Formats: sequence, structure tokens, C-alpha cells
Amino acid sequence: MARHKVVASLDIGNSKIRTVVGLKDENSPVINIIGVGIAPSTGLRKGAVIDVEETINSISASLEDAERMAGEQINHVFLGIGGNHIDYLNSRGVIAVANGENEITENDVDRVLEAAQAVTIPSNRRILRIIPKTFTVDEQKGIKYPVGMTGIRLEVETHIITGFEPTIKNLEKCVLQAGVDIDDIIPTCLAPAEAVLSKRQKELGVVVIDIGCGGTYVSIFEDGSTLHTVVVPVGGENVTNDVAIGLRTSIDTAEKIKMEYGSTIPEEVNDRETIDLSLISKTDTHVVSKKQTVEIIEARYHEIFLLVKDELSKIHRDGMLPAGAILTGAGSKMPGVIDLARETLNLPAQIGFPQNYDGVVDKIDDPAYATAIGLLIWGSRFEGRFHAGLRGGGLKKGIGNFKNWIKNLLP
Repeated sequence: MARHKVVASLDIGNSKIRTVVGLKDENSPVINIIGVGIAPSTGLRKGAVIDVEETINSISASLEDAERMAGEQINHVFLGIGGNHIDYLNSRGVIAVANGENEITENDVDRVLEAAQAVTIPSNRRILRIIPKTFTVDEQKGIKYPVGMTGIRLEVETHIITGFEPTIKNLEKCVLQAGVDIDDIIPTCLAPAEAVLSKRQKELGVVVIDIGCGGTYVSIFEDGSTLHTVVVPVGGENVTNDVAIGLRTSIDTAEKIKMEYGSTIPEEVNDRETIDLSLISKTDTHVVSKKQTVEIIEARYHEIFLLVKDELSKIHRDGMLPAGAILTGAGSKMPGVIDLARETLNLPAQIGFPQNYDGVVDKIDDPAYATAIGLLIWGSRFEGRFHAGLRGGGLKKGIGNFKNWIKNLLP
């Protein structure tokens, strides 16, 4: 009989904390989702803990919610790490092939990845992931998996993701005190793609734009590899703040206005349409212009897409990704956002709904759950192989099972 293993992910955002529980069948690559939990996120700002006790309580509430639905106890999770403290750099490693017959082995791959991580980073930063983008054997470029090939010189182009060590430690401490162990720490920017993209989209060229509360996570893929990742420090929170300032309301009222009346299409709103705030708030009772509200929201979303466009320009992919832009996150549900993205980025655009899972939990058919489901898929696929090795400061332990890992990344 097939054996099932309970796996769980924890997506700690600035607005909500989401937990997803699944059953992993050792004979199937697809995870069966059996429970989800959601709780308001208090105690965090921009991905960093500012109140330990509140953060622990919020994490515990989300975990308990998921446990009730799943009917299973959660003992360990794949933890997503995001925020403005996440940084990215590209690095190259070069080695001479050690085998006397010049045949490349997994040991050679391990060594060239170790060479790639020999970069200077501040002592207060932790390497979270080293992602191989492409290998070169002698003069042959664009190789995805070089083991078994013959050559004298092996090179690798990598994408390295780092995080601020104190911020990571504080978040780890909160999770552990909430009563669960951490199987692996996964950069949030990598997760949504696992839930919403097909291998063909990654091969053709695609950008995933995850619009969260505290920021927007951008991941660009081409030829089946991660080409570029970045955090744009503008998200749904900024939209709410703009509405509050522009309409002179409280933050809570501004959030309600955004959720109930928000749009990015000012042309569809009559100049005379108004919003009576007394219907949605006890503190703000004046009347505001609906068109002004929509113009404020549209301006901030336009800025987000312009910043994404700048990132695409930096790597010479502006308007050059055939599979277009896939939008995820709670912020992607704003009416009119697809048309705005399409016009600003000059790319085809669509909402990315989680798809690479099984289960009967209806509520997760939502782009807001793309990160939580992606964390579960990513973590289960790679079985936490990287966490121990990278935390220990070396890569041998972390990339010991590189063969299975990289084959999962291939298109």
C-alpha cells in the first residue's frame, strides 16, 4: 500500500498568515491538500518581527485552524521567508574536471557549486538558496545537467538568494515557540511559480508577479531556469496608505474602501459617483469621490508595474517574454489589474491560480494561496535537502542530492 506523509507549509505575510496541510504519496508527485488555516498577521512589518508575542499568537492561530480542518497534527513546516531584507546576486563558479577520463560526475557538480558560492557577503547575511541557472562544459554553453558529459573545464552560472540573519533568526524563533519544527526555509519569491506555472511557461520565458501586502515579489524564468528574482518594496499596504492620505480617512476605513470599491479603471467611473463612508465606518462619516479613489489606486498599481518593467529592462527582457506575466497574491484580485499590467509591461498577462495540487479544499482556488501552496510543493519536492547544509555554512550537505533536485527544475 502507498504510504502517505503529512506535510505543511507556513506563509507568513504582513497581512495574513496562511498554513496549508497536505498528504504526500511516495508514489505520486502531486500533493493532496487536506486543510488550510488563515489568521491575521500581527507583530510583523515588511517581513520582520516587531513583536515576538503577537507573531507567535498569529502563527499558532493559523496552525490550529489548519489542524482542525485537516484532522491532523502539524509538527513541522516548510517556512517561507520574504521581506525587503531578502537580497539577490549572480555568481559564477569554475573548476577543472577531476576525473582522469574527463567525465563529469556529481562530485564535480558539487565542487563547481561550492566555487560559485565563494562570494563576499556581509557576515550578518545568510545564503538561503544557490540556484544553478546554466552550466558550460568547455565551450558548450546552455547545459542543464552536465553529469555524464566529457570535458576538461566545468562552469556554472548561479543565482544566489540571501537574507538578513537577525531577521531570519527572529522568525525562526517565533515558529519554534509556536510549537512546530522547521523542515526548510524557502525564499518566498520562489514559491508562487511552483503552484501556478507549467514547465512549458518556464521554458518559453515568463515573469511571476506576486503582489502582497508589504511588497511585490518578482521571479523571471527562461529556458526552464530562474533568470532573476527581486523584491519590489511596494504592495497592497502602500495602496491602502495612499487611499487613507488622499481621502483623509483612517487606515481601517481606507482598507474597507479598497476592498469594496477598489478598481484600476478610472474611465469606468462617473465623475459624480460618491462613497458614503458612514455606511462602512463609525469613525469616518464624510462623502468621498469614487473616481478619485480609483485614480489613487490606479496610480499606485501603475507604479508597481513600472518597477517590474525596470527590472525586466535590467536583464534585457522588457516585452520579450513569450509566456507573459502571471499575477498572483491577494493584490492581483483588484478589478482591472490585468489590463493595466498588459498595457504597462507590453506583455500578455493573466491571473495565476494554484493548479499543481489535488484536494477538495475549495477556498484555496485563489491567487492569494499561490505562495503557501508553492511552498508546500517546493519543500516536498526537495525534501529540505538544502536547509541543513546552508545553515552550517557549507554546501556539501545541502547539495548532496543534487541530481534529483536539478532534474525537478528541468523543463
